[in-house]
Amino acid sequence: METAKTKHPTFKYLILSLSLSFLLLFLFISLHPNRFQALLTTTVTENRPPHSAFVSSTEDLKIRPGYTSYDTYIQRQLNKTLNPKLREIWTTRDWDRKIQVFSRFFADLKSEKFLADSSKCLCVGARVGQEVEALKRVGVADSIGIDLVPFPPLVIKGDFHNQPFDDETFDFEFSNVFDHALRPEKFVSEIERTLKSDGVAVLHVSLSRRGDKYSANDLYSVKPLVKLFRRSKLVRVRKVDGFGLDTEVVFRKTK
Repeated sequence: METAKTKHPTFKYLILSLSLSFLLLFLFISLHPNRFQALLTTTVTENRPPHSAFVSSTEDLKIRPGYTSYDTYIQRQLNKTLNPKLREIWTTRDWDRKIQVFSRFFADLKSEKFLADSSKCLCVGARVGQEVEALKRVGVADSIGIDLVPFPPLVIKGDFHNQPFDDETFDFEFSNVFDHALRPEKFVSEIERTLKSDGVAVLHVSLSRRGDKYSANDLYSVKPLVKLFRRSKLVRVRKVDGFGLDTEVVFRKTK
């Protein structure tokens, strides 16, 4: 009986402490609801998987799983870009063929006033720069490309999720590697950031077939692109035959 009497006050103190704790928590939430919500949001965000904070999927745009971190994604892209057999093909057998096809695309865009000889141009994800060389051959001399691996003088080093250029630098930007973007919203926002007002962005994408094993997303319609280009208006969509890509989408950045 003495033991029970000894423990009884301790149990009372425990109940009292818990009650006071819940009361203080209730008062804090009531008086500072915004701060409590911010604290809760921060805790949830910190516990997410490394890539989930920036990966977003919709019905018509699916992010491929399997990337545990951004570094993992970059390394996978480098595995393709640095593949010696592929680089040999890109710079020999495919060189002239791709330049000729790109030249026709850009000549059409020039005739439709989306591109001019005086345009300052960027090719996003240009690898060894066939599209850059094509721009120069159709008269657009001020053209450069970016890729994870540089290929001077046509391509400089750069991550298309974080372009190494100032705001409103280019009149025209072209890319046929949207499917390689792990962060589609960042890919597009960087194009819009570095594009001048009234500038033109042209994407070649595949809607009818899935990309290769290095693709980071799958696009099923143009709708996600229209949502992602928040500072631009859709100008044109047409079918093309561009190395496995079947659709050309043209946006113009609003003034």
